[in-house]
Amino acid sequence: MAPAVAQQSEAALAAAAQNPVAAMYSLPLQNNTYLGAGPNHDKTANILNIQPVLPFTVGDWNIISRTIIPLAHLPGLSSDLPDGTPAGGLGSSQFGLGDINQTVYFSPAASQGLIWGVGPSINLPTATSKSLGSGKVSIGPGAVALTMPTPWVVGVLARQLWSVAGPPDRSNVSQLLLQPFVNYNLSDGWYLVSSPVITADWNQNPSNRWTVPVGGGAGKIFKIGGQPMNAQVQAFDYVEKPTGGPQWAIRFQLQFLFPR
Repeated sequence: MAPAVAQQSEAALAAAAQNPVAAMYSLPLQNNTYLGAGPNHDKTANILNIQPVLPFTVGDWNIISRTIIPLAHLPGLSSDLPDGTPAGGLGSSQFGLGDINQTVYFSPAASQGLIWGVGPSINLPTATSKSLGSGKVSIGPGAVALTMPTPWVVGVLARQLWSVAGPPDRSNVSQLLLQPFVNYNLSDGWYLVSSPVITADWNQNPSNRWTVPVGGGAGKIFKIGGQPMNAQVQAFDYVEKPTGGPQWAIRFQLQFLFPR
């Protein structure tokens, strides 16, 4: 019976790892490499997101704390963008901490069928360089909804932020983030996944407003020395992007799982 028990455990871990409001401690390390950026489509940027997830149960509710701590490397842009927009003085590459995002979801602990969570989201101006952050405190609502008909996990995560404080010489923030996700779980902990991050900057003109990647990849649940882990890799092609945006991206994520 050992293989059957192991398979059930992998399935349970996969379901929890793929559920943004699961009551499970985890530490995802997500590295995003953006290629073909800049006015000549020859620049590469990299952002490592450290994303601790801390769940708490209070009565009939799960309270899920999700933090995103970005470490970013942006290439230098020595010339103006093709539409004449200044490149922001980025004559040299920049590396450092970006703006930290904190979202707290309130989700019914006994959800069946449709699983959902809602709560506040806040961006803090923690960037170590002007080019790595907005310089503004931004807040807004966050929400997630999903369903898990075996072997599928299908859902969407959404967030809208507006700036509420910060230097007057920095641009105001009004940004939408949508992350649809589809997982198809296979045997032995393997799964197929697509989870593109779509954004809209409402302060830009329509031609520069949307960033829309399309793609996907695969992942696997496994253990090292008894420690459950989740690894995945995805590739995305940008079918819509602002001027100077990347042409495609590679995402690699390693997630440490700590079942309660």
